Amino acid sequence: MYRTEKVFPYNSSENKTVQVERMFDDIASDYDVLNHTLSMGIDKSWRKKGILSLEDIRPNFILDIATGTGDLAIEAYRRLQPAHIHGIDISSKMIAVAQSKVAQSGLSDKISFEKQDCTALTIADNTYDAAMVAFGIRNFEYLDKGLQEIHRVLKPGGKLMILELSSPEKFPMKQLYSIYSKIIVSGVGRFVSKNTVAYNYLPKSISLFPQGEEMVKILKKNGFDNVYNTTYTLGICSMYLSVK
Repeated sequence: MYRTEKVFPYNSSENKTVQVERMFDDIASDYDVLNHTLSMGIDKSWRKKGILSLEDIRPNFILDIATGTGDLAIEAYRRLQPAHIHGIDISSKMIAVAQSKVAQSGLSDKISFEKQDCTALTIADNTYDAAMVAFGIRNFEYLDKGLQEIHRVLKPGGKLMILELSSPEKFPMKQLYSIYSKIIVSGVGRFVSKNTVAYNYLPKSISLFPQGEEMVKILKKNGFDNVYNTTYTLGICSMYLSVK
């Protein structure tokens, strides 16, 4: 078991998936404002870079795991023009926000959403040309199972792109980010959403999630090849690319 799998939003008396679902249902209406505020809008550039990393394979069918409010799916469609993007998430309220945004963008026939647990996908083998996970993989209850399921539903040669928040390792960014994540993130989160749980859980889940070479080894262990890792904004965000 990885350390991040032992971090629970509420308590350890019920499974992590149930708690994460409840947490995101609770903050769904405030999520976009908080997300862009806390990242100062830099998250948009991270998403763009992640999407463009899939451009070389020209994917027709894309799976967006932990799609949240659909920002990555919408931007991916605009930049890559695939035949279809299928977004999945465990939070029905996050999906409702995503569906509203897609409808307003006139893309409801190009992007669909469904409530699914990424560790037990009801999707056929070898279905997608590409898969994406942006800032949600640290919430997987079972990281290995989730990666194995993603590997299963990708076509041979299919590409997985992961974006995840990470902890900078060099001075002074390491120290500054520690202060930011422990004080500012939880403070702003409580002020805007009134949800103390979500924004206390966030820094813990980031600090304990495998990153860098450790995450590269985990991807390889779960069947992925040609694994590549890079970081953005002095180590605050990590991107992992790999191939089935």
